[in-house]
Amino acid sequence: MWVNPEEVLLANALWITERANPYFILQRRKGHGGDGGGGGLAGLLVGTLDVVLDSSARVAPYRILYQAPDSLVYWTIACGCSRKEITEHWEWLEQNLLQTLSIFENENDINTFVRGKIQGIIAEYNKINGIKEDDDTEKFKEAIVKFHKLFGMPDEEKLVNYYSCSYWKGKVPRQGWMYLSINHLCFYSFLMGREAKLVIRWVDITQLEKNATLLFPDLIKVSTRSSEHFFSVFLNISETFKLMEQLANIAMRQLLDNEGFEQDRSLPKLKKKSPKKVSALKRDLDARAKSERYRALFRLPKDEKLDGHTDCTLWTPFNKMHILGQMFVSTNYICFTSKEENLCSLIIPLREVTIVEKADSSSVLPSPLSISTKNRMTFLFANLKDRDFLVQRISDFLQQTTSKIYSEREIAGSCVSSDEEMYTRPNSIVSSSPQRSLSSETDGERQFNLNGNGIPTVTQALMTMYRRRSPEEFNPKLAKEFLKEQAWKIHFAEYGQGVCMYRTEKTRDLVLKGIPESMRGELWLLLSGAINEMATHPGYYEDLVEKSMGKYNLATEEIERDLHRSLPEHPAFQNEMGIAALRRVLTAYAFRNPNIGYCQAMNIVTSVLLLYAKEEEAFWLLVALCERMLPDYYNTRVVGALVDQGVFEELARDYVPQLYDCMQDLGVISTISLSWFLTLFLSVMPFESAVVVVDCFFCEGIKVIFQLALAVLEANVDKLLNCKDDGEAMTVLGRYLDSVTNKDSTLPPIPHLHSLLSDDVEPYPEVDIFRLIRTSYEKFGSIRADLIEQMRFKQRLKVIQTLEDTTKRNVVRTIVTETSFTIDELEELYALFKVQHAMEILQKN
Repeated sequence: MWVNPEEVLLANALWITERANPYFILQRRKGHGGDGGGGGLAGLLVGTLDVVLDSSARVAPYRILYQAPDSLVYWTIACGCSRKEITEHWEWLEQNLLQTLSIFENENDINTFVRGKIQGIIAEYNKINGIKEDDDTEKFKEAIVKFHKLFGMPDEEKLVNYYSCSYWKGKVPRQGWMYLSINHLCFYSFLMGREAKLVIRWVDITQLEKNATLLFPDLIKVSTRSSEHFFSVFLNISETFKLMEQLANIAMRQLLDNEGFEQDRSLPKLKKKSPKKVSALKRDLDARAKSERYRALFRLPKDEKLDGHTDCTLWTPFNKMHILGQMFVSTNYICFTSKEENLCSLIIPLREVTIVEKADSSSVLPSPLSISTKNRMTFLFANLKDRDFLVQRISDFLQQTTSKIYSEREIAGSCVSSDEEMYTRPNSIVSSSPQRSLSSETDGERQFNLNGNGIPTVTQALMTMYRRRSPEEFNPKLAKEFLKEQAWKIHFAEYGQGVCMYRTEKTRDLVLKGIPESMRGELWLLLSGAINEMATHPGYYEDLVEKSMGKYNLATEEIERDLHRSLPEHPAFQNEMGIAALRRVLTAYAFRNPNIGYCQAMNIVTSVLLLYAKEEEAFWLLVALCERMLPDYYNTRVVGALVDQGVFEELARDYVPQLYDCMQDLGVISTISLSWFLTLFLSVMPFESAVVVVDCFFCEGIKVIFQLALAVLEANVDKLLNCKDDGEAMTVLGRYLDSVTNKDSTLPPIPHLHSLLSDDVEPYPEVDIFRLIRTSYEKFGSIRADLIEQMRFKQRLKVIQTLEDTTKRNVVRTIVTETSFTIDELEELYALFKVQHAMEILQKN
């Protein structure tokens, strides 16, 4: 094929010239074809060098060089896999260029003409064959050709990246190259005449581990159903392993959804001075991984794409400090998180932004940038490295946001100003107080709003609350509820209210103490991020309800069957009004996401959401749960719950090892984890206690559920060790969970399913829900979200492959009696069908 002219320093090193004329030279690589000069030991050595040094000559052993007369510089203009291909190019040059070149008198004119002609041929070929120009470097394009040639891959198979490494075949390491494509992991080595090839489909991998041994500190183990493979001596094992994890995850998603991979072609073009080995597809996957972490960190909608991030400082008026952290900018949000964990985070939707202004730099405040929002909050960032570029990006996104959401309004306030000075005296910023108004507060609230540390004393609060009440009206539970409300109002006054509030460790501490009944719905929306999706989709829920009304399918039948099983003990669902609202929310979601439709346990969770939120709010909370916070939990095979069951087993082994073997023998972990996780403890704990768990879950995510589950197991270690079967163990855990109380709750007592257990055993001593949550943080709070994600990946491979094996056995068992094939033959046919199906999906994309 023709290639863009590339300079060659040593034209004859390891190459044999077969044809030559005054301008062009046709050469063959030593050790490839021909009658002499290339065989024997020399050929073996050259072949080995080509593999180890990643030379394209291994795949394209023929080339044509261009050399101007009286010049020592050579240029590669064509290469070929076969003698026939390179001969066709040579004959074309002799017939079409030789005579033309002879009329030029100037060497520079000849060089310019030849290079321009070759580039024109390449462009014309791409145009005729519908090949689009991409961002892949020449080096990577050579690797793509090599990959398809070595492993016989179809043109549709996309190479992502390749890495130098050693593959352990038996006790002998083979130095070569690992090729990672969208659907395959491949390895190639050629050492002293011995060739080694390996091709593994990602969908066949059951385990992927990065290990360290005394002999090899960096080792990657790849397991399939039938074999294990070991790779070592990577230049950058972390990058390699992360990419392998990502590609394996894509393959598992393909098995779940039967959807192929689609490349994002909206990425910016590569600069000319790019790394030698970077593919557009690799950049796409890197961008996806960063966006995924960004969305998880700030609970943003699943289609939000990170544009970039930069180090900066944020002025925090609540403690009058400049906090070091990172600013993240995406299509619809500006976010910040401190370097110190849990110190402060911030989410600013661009729909809320009114003004973005640059102030003059100073030694106190270099490169400052202020952002003002509709609720009259102003955020001051500084120490921005490339402020002008950042402001331009924010300006572009603001214009897009304005056109998307406020197309029917005139947004005069949204602007980006570089001429005006908003902050002329940096020193005044340090002493300024947050822009808040307390004019809406009652006289009682204002009396203790700024009390020392900003938190009212119990005496002050009670005196304010009951000053106008008689002694017989005093209710300790209402008093505690009132105190919680005041604590949150003071928090809002100090840290801001709504989606743009400063989120700190104090915010989390207030949540762990229980959200007041009157504020629960508002804070659930805020903490889960559901408020953002609801704000950007006005009218969406009403449209779904209208479209789904009167339509029936399997999901609606299951919903109807479960409606009256949803918190039947709660008065709200003992009448048609509550049942109708539940029906509308569940049906609307089933039509929004037919891949999930409806799953048991969704009715229980949704019914609780409806108790504290309006219908539309409950719908978006359900979207946040099913699609972001509990991924794949509620599909037909509850894959997400099974994955987290495996994660819980690993955590139990690490944190309660004295109980792990016993629980495994009894088979209890699999039973309890599904019922506890799918309903967030709502089905196994008294209602007023379980909603506190939901409070913490919306704030901290799935780690809270794992922590709480471990705390429950640890609290019952002695009793569980004495259990003889799973039924006895379940009874012990059921009684314990039924005894978890919320003495602060102002709700009337609601009968609970476990409390209906009747026998002569004495009731379990009461367990305070807040103390249980505190204990879970004290003992298991070290469990981090990133650790959970790593464990989820490991378990996801096992779970999905197990489900695939189960599906295969079921299919084979169904048809084996109707055919003359054996079970082994049917399993082979099933595997061939899956491969062909995957290739068809690949070709469509």
